[in-house]
Amino acid sequence: MTGQRSDARRNHARVLAVAETEVAAHGAQASLERIAREAGIGSATVRRHFPTRRALLNAVFAQRVRALGDLAHTLDGADDTRAALLTWLRELLAYAVAARGLADALSYEPLGDDTAGDSCGAVIETACSPLLRRAVADGSVRGDITTHDLLTLVVGIALATEHRSDPAREAERAFRLAVEGLDPTTA
Repeated sequence: MTGQRSDARRNHARVLAVAETEVAAHGAQASLERIAREAGIGSATVRRHFPTRRALLNAVFAQRVRALGDLAHTLDGADDTRAALLTWLRELLAYAVAARGLADALSYEPLGDDTAGDSCGAVIETACSPLLRRAVADGSVRGDITTHDLLTLVVGIALATEHRSDPAREAERAFRLAVEGLDPTTA
């Protein structure tokens, strides 16, 4: 963006600010036309800055997703690898529940199929993988669990609970149930 004219930079920032509000209100299917209208520009300008819905969603979620990557890096040195992995997954889940649209964006962004290494899905997968590898290596997580399995679990819980009266509480309960299972000694 450094080579852009000042009006183009302002338009980009305005579109992104409006998109964040619209995605928070309407999820990943927020109307691009409404975003353009609310930003006071034409839809062609929105598409020039964000050629696809996926590009717009990646931009909307980029800062928080980078923070999740930073958290994973911090947790990667923890002694309790299972706790580190679960802490990170809980943070991802909390954000996916709070930031309406992230779970949708991840659900139609197949992991491993993305060529853009800076997409939300790629950043999240890259963040989770070392945490999972360490937990598997020390035997605190089953060896057949994949990053894709864990992210599918988080996305599924976020999508299943997003319209509940208290989505954060319901998501945490579902996550705990998935992690601890049906074993009565873990209740």
